[in-house]
Amino acid sequence: MDRIIVALIILAVGLALGGVAGYFYFQYRARLKVEGAHRQAERIIGEAETAAKEMLIRARDEAHHLREEAEQEGKRRERQLREEEERLQKRRATLDERFEQLDKRERTLNQRQSALDKRQNQLEKIEKERLAELERVAGMSQEEAKVLLLQTVEQEARQDMARVIREVEAEAREEAERRAREIVTLAIQRIASDQVAEVAVSTVPLPNDEMKGRIIGRQGRNIRALENATGVDLVVDDTPEAVLLSCFDPVRREVARVALSKLILDGRIHPARIEKVVAKAREEVDQIIREAGEQAAIEAGVPGLRPEIVRLLGRLKFRTSYGQNQLAHAVETAHIAGILAAELGANVQVAKAGALLHDIGKAVDHEVEGPHALIGADLAKRYGLAPAIVNCIAAHHGESEGESLEAIIVEAADAISGARPGARRESLETYVKRIKALEEVANTFEGVAEAYAVQAGREIRILVKPEQIDDLAAIQLSKNIAKAVEENLQYPGQIKVTVIRETRAVDFAR
Repeated sequence: MDRIIVALIILAVGLALGGVAGYFYFQYRARLKVEGAHRQAERIIGEAETAAKEMLIRARDEAHHLREEAEQEGKRRERQLREEEERLQKRRATLDERFEQLDKRERTLNQRQSALDKRQNQLEKIEKERLAELERVAGMSQEEAKVLLLQTVEQEARQDMARVIREVEAEAREEAERRAREIVTLAIQRIASDQVAEVAVSTVPLPNDEMKGRIIGRQGRNIRALENATGVDLVVDDTPEAVLLSCFDPVRREVARVALSKLILDGRIHPARIEKVVAKAREEVDQIIREAGEQAAIEAGVPGLRPEIVRLLGRLKFRTSYGQNQLAHAVETAHIAGILAAELGANVQVAKAGALLHDIGKAVDHEVEGPHALIGADLAKRYGLAPAIVNCIAAHHGESEGESLEAIIVEAADAISGARPGARRESLETYVKRIKALEEVANTFEGVAEAYAVQAGREIRILVKPEQIDDLAAIQLSKNIAKAVEENLQYPGQIKVTVIRETRAVDFAR
């Protein structure tokens, strides 16, 4: 029993000593952990301070860089403002000169009006004197004298009126032509496009004449399969080493050309192969059309067009008019319209867009009835283009009334692009028909003796009967003939109408 008690006491003392030792051990471990945490916290604080210093340095460098960029941007803006101010000063000077010219012209007109009033007073005085003299000498009645005087005065007044009209019109035309020639010349010089036009290919070269037989195939199955797949007529005739493609649709003709070229190059020509090659060629041509439309829009500076419009625009790559590629013509017209709009203070973006898309109707005019201008306007309206652009497209050939300055600019830019030297070429047959039609229009007017088209159809000279057409009527006749030519004929550029009235007095000495 005593041993058990001693053992229990020893056990209790051991447990007490173990608890005390464990307590101190755990205290020691806790102190070590606290010290480690302090050291880690100091290390993290040090790293944070280092990172903060580096961020501060980088922020200072970035602020310095931004300050330099801001200073450079401020200098650039200041330079632009100076240039804009110089440009405004030049325009102000130009406007002052125009106002001075207008004032001068107004003074001249006032002087002429005063001269006309003075002449009218003189005529009235002369009329009274002649009336009195006629009544005294000729014994004529007052009514008879009035009739004679009125005839004489009317003839003189008509001559004076014709002379004044000619002078005023000549001055106005000279000033307008000078200013228009200056703006148009500047626009053409800044464009400087090529004169040689691209023409759609309708002939496929062959390596040899034996290839014609392979294209035709046994009992003509190959050529029938190719015509059915492409919708193009193949003409295999005596033309050496060539096959002709005939189709009213230039895109289908291009698909047939690409497919036939691939078949000739590959050598395997049979109906199944033809269908696959035509399908692939159609995909390639569609890709070419999209890329051509996108490139034209980028080059003309008209972004944001819908894909349908871009595709229609790209189809013009395969369309020509008088040898002029229509896509190149559209881009050139857009450049010219943009320059003219900038010079005249119009909306440059509307003018560019209207000019780029003015012939968009030609992409589908073989499928839709009507003038290509109205077809293009309907397409533009259907695809959500602005009404101002739609009007530019509809009015560029006069089918609709131009509702804005931009519409007139697009019409002028189209005429400039088509009429400049080297832009278009005309066949002899078409040229002869146009010359005959020009002379026929002039000969339909009463009082015309002869009409001659000269200067390659750029001018028409009309000889009138002097006993039927006086000076004032000759001026009106030239205007009427010019209007009839505009309404009945289609031609590039402009046609000068010259009316010549000649009076001859003939006598014989016997």
